[in-house]
Amino acid sequence: MTAAATVAQPKNASQRNDLFITVALALIIGMMIAPLPSLLLDMALILNIGISVLIVLIAMYITEPLQFSVFPSLLLIITLFRLGLNVSASRMILAQATAGRVIETFGGFVVGGNYVVGVVVFVTLLVIQFLVITNGAGRVAEVAARFTLDAMPGKQLSIDADLNSGLIDEAEARRRRRMVEQEADFYGAMDGASKFVKGDAIAAVVIVVVNIIGGFVIGLWQHGMDIIEALETYTLLTVGQGLVTQIPSLLVSTATGLIVTRSASEESLGSDVTHQLSDGNAMMLMAGFLILLGLVPGMPKVPFLGLGVALGVVAAVIRSHRQAVAGALGEDAEGAPAAGAAQLEAGDTPKALLQVDPLEIELGFALIPLVDETQEDNLLNRVTSIRRQLAMELGFVLPKVRIRDNLRLPTNRYRIKLRGAEVGQGELLLGQMLAMPTQPGVPEPEDGHRTAEPAFGLPAWWVDTSTQAQLELMGYTVVDPLSVLVTHLSETIRAHAPQLLSLQDVQDLLDNLRQAAPAAVDGVVPERLTLSELQEVLRNLLRERVSIRDLGTILETVSRYADTRDTALLTELARRALSYAISDQHAEEGIIHVVTLDPATEAELVDRLDHGQGGAPNALALDPASAQELLQEIGRAVEQLAQVGHQPILLCSADVRRPLARLTERSLPNLTVLSYNEIAPTVQVEAHAMVTLRMAA
Repeated sequence: MTAAATVAQPKNASQRNDLFITVALALIIGMMIAPLPSLLLDMALILNIGISVLIVLIAMYITEPLQFSVFPSLLLIITLFRLGLNVSASRMILAQATAGRVIETFGGFVVGGNYVVGVVVFVTLLVIQFLVITNGAGRVAEVAARFTLDAMPGKQLSIDADLNSGLIDEAEARRRRRMVEQEADFYGAMDGASKFVKGDAIAAVVIVVVNIIGGFVIGLWQHGMDIIEALETYTLLTVGQGLVTQIPSLLVSTATGLIVTRSASEESLGSDVTHQLSDGNAMMLMAGFLILLGLVPGMPKVPFLGLGVALGVVAAVIRSHRQAVAGALGEDAEGAPAAGAAQLEAGDTPKALLQVDPLEIELGFALIPLVDETQEDNLLNRVTSIRRQLAMELGFVLPKVRIRDNLRLPTNRYRIKLRGAEVGQGELLLGQMLAMPTQPGVPEPEDGHRTAEPAFGLPAWWVDTSTQAQLELMGYTVVDPLSVLVTHLSETIRAHAPQLLSLQDVQDLLDNLRQAAPAAVDGVVPERLTLSELQEVLRNLLRERVSIRDLGTILETVSRYADTRDTALLTELARRALSYAISDQHAEEGIIHVVTLDPATEAELVDRLDHGQGGAPNALALDPASAQELLQEIGRAVEQLAQVGHQPILLCSADVRRPLARLTERSLPNLTVLSYNEIAPTVQVEAHAMVTLRMAA
C-alpha cells in the first residue's frame, strides 16, 4: 500500500461516518413525514431498545465522563429518533387501529389485556422518569457545569504548579489543560442535553392523551366501534406504544444520571460498587439486623432469616479473603504498611551508613507510606521523574537520591540533606491537602492548620481533602503532601546544583561529549584547562541557573581564552556565548521584561569596581549604607516588575553584571542579573523601571 493510500484511508473512513450520520438524520425526519410499513416500524422499535441498552452499558463501563464525550449530541439524536417513532406509531394507530407486532405483543405482555393496569404502569414509569431520574440528572448536570466552570482557574493554576515544579513536562501540561477545557464543555453540554430528556417525557404524556382521545373519536365515527370496543382497542394500543418507547427512554435517562454523577475512577461502575460496598463488617451487621427482624412475631421468617444467613456467609467470605490479602502484603490490622521501616533500612549496612550521600531524604515514621511501591504514585517514582526533568534543565546527570526513615524525627517531618548536611525540612500531614492563596485578600480556610509552604515560604494551610473544590473556587491552589515534598526537593536541587556537580560528573560529561564531538574536547582538557578549573566555570554557571547542557559551546569559548586562567572571566565569556539559550530561558513571547540602571548610577558603580588581582571584577567597593540603599532601590524596581506578572530581571553592562549578581544573591535570591551582551538579537527588551542611586547624583 502506498503512503498516499495510507493517509487517505482514515479520511475516507471519516467521510463515511459523517455520511452515515447524515443519512440517519434524514431518515428520522422522513419517518415523521411519511408513513412507515409495520415491518419497518417493528425493526425501528427494536433498534431503539437495543441502542438504549447499549448506552446504559457504556455508561456503566466508562471510568470517567469524558470517555463518552459524544453523549450530549447522541442524546439529541436518540430523542429525535424516539419522537419520530412516536409520530409513526401514532399515525398507524389512529389511521389503521393497529401498530405492528412489537407494540401489540409488548402491550399485551406487559399490560396483560387490562388497559387500566396498562395506564397505571405507564403513569408509574413516567413518574419515575420525570420526577426522579430526569429532574435529578438535570440538577446534577446544572450544578456540575457551574462548579466545573468555576473551578477552571484553580485547576489551571494546579497544572502550572506541577509544570513549574518539574512533576510534568510541557506536553503533559497541554494535555491536562485540554482535558480541563473538554470537561467544562462536556458538563455545559450535558446541562442543556438533560432538557431533551425532560421534554421527551412531557411529549410522551401529551401523545398518549391525544392518541386515546383521538382514537376513541375515530373508532366511534369512522370504524363504527361501540364505546367499550373503541376504548379498549385504542387504550391498549396507545399504552403499548407508550411503554415500548418509554422504557428505552427510561434507560437513556438512567444513563444520563450515571454519567453526570460518575466521578473519575480507574475502574468501571460495577467494579467500584462491588469493591466499595463489600465491607465484611457492615454486611455482618446487616445480616444480624435482618435475622433480628425475622424473629419478630408476625414477620415472615423464611425471607428474613434466609437472606440474613446468606449475607452472613458472604460477609464471612469477604473478611477471610481480605485478611489473607493483608497477610500476603505484610500489612498489620490497621492496614498500614508495617514493613515500611524495615524496607527502607534494608541494605543499609554499617559500612554503607558511613558513606556520605550527595542527596538524601529522611522521613518521619508517619511519612513512610509515601514510599509504598504498591501505590502507583509514590515518592520513588516522583524522584525518578524529577531527576530526569532536572537533568534536561540543568545539563548534567543528577546523583541518586537516598530515601530512608529516621525515627528520631517528629513523625510528620522530613529533612533534605546535601552531602550529610541539612539544607531543607518541612512537615506533611498525610490525608490532608496544602492550600496556598493565589492572590492577596483571600479569606482564610475554616478549620485549617496554618503553616508555610516549605519550598518558597509562602503562607499556607493544611485542610481536609473534602474542601479542595471549595478552596479552589475561593482562589487557592490545593496540592497533595507528596507534591509538596517533591516541589521542595526540586527547588533544593536547583538552588544547590553547583555543590552537586562533582569532578566525576564533569569527567563523565566530557567523556560523553568526546564520543559525539571529539574535536571540542581534545586539546582543551587538561592541556589548556584543568578539570577543576572547568568544574569551577560550570559551577559558576549553575550558580545563576544557567544550563550547562550545551557543553560543546562552553568548551569552545573557554578554550580560546584559557590563557587567562581566570574562571570568573571565563564564566562571563561563556555566558555571552550562551546568549541565545539565556535569552530563550527568560523571554516571554519573544520579549524580556527588565529593570535597568540609571546611566549615572551605572557609571558610579563602574568606578567602584574591585578587580582583585587584575582579573574580572568580582565585587563593588561600596560602603554599607550605599550597598543597603542600592539593594532597596533594586528591590523596589523589581517589585514593580513582579506586580505586572513578570520574573525579576535586572539588565546592566557587562562590567558590573557579576559584582551586582554577587551583591544581590542573598538579599534578592530570585533576581536574575543579565548583561547587554547576553541578550540575543532575536528577542526584544522592554524596560519597566530604572534603579537610581542618590549618591550618584
